[in-house]
Amino acid sequence: MKRGGDRRARSVQRLAVDVATIGYQGATVASFLQALTDARIELLVDVRAVAGSRRPGFSKTPLAANLRGAGIDYLHLRGLGTPAPGRAAARAGRHEEMRAIYLEHLGTREAHAELEALADIVRGGRRVCLLCFEADPAHCHRSLVAKALGETVPIEVRHL
Repeated sequence: MKRGGDRRARSVQRLAVDVATIGYQGATVASFLQALTDARIELLVDVRAVAGSRRPGFSKTPLAANLRGAGIDYLHLRGLGTPAPGRAAARAGRHEEMRAIYLEHLGTREAHAELEALADIVRGGRRVCLLCFEADPAHCHRSLVAKALGETVPIEVRHL
């Protein structure tokens, strides 16, 4: 009986889709694009609430243009971004508070709809990477997005 269960587990693992995450903190546009290209990413999903950046090349419009030049599509899912109080907590180093705020946000209609849209994209087989600023995925909400996504679609997460 156990052997059959092992076979099913291996089957589910084979069906898992690779989903990457990346933070651009400390990266150059060139190194960022190279990491995405090396990972064969087809679609970068921006999960920032505000797709602006003080870092040249990482605001929505120039980022999309840089990605297009590398053959990578861009999609901004604002509803999966961290609400302002969560961003403030993260900037202050209060990561557990940010996590609690974000997990509550995931229960909203907007976040749920965008998570379902992301799940549909992943089910379609595109090589997706989730983007936010924070370099350390343990301190970034993109890990929470990936975890919630994994509850809907079997995925293997790789942090670039």
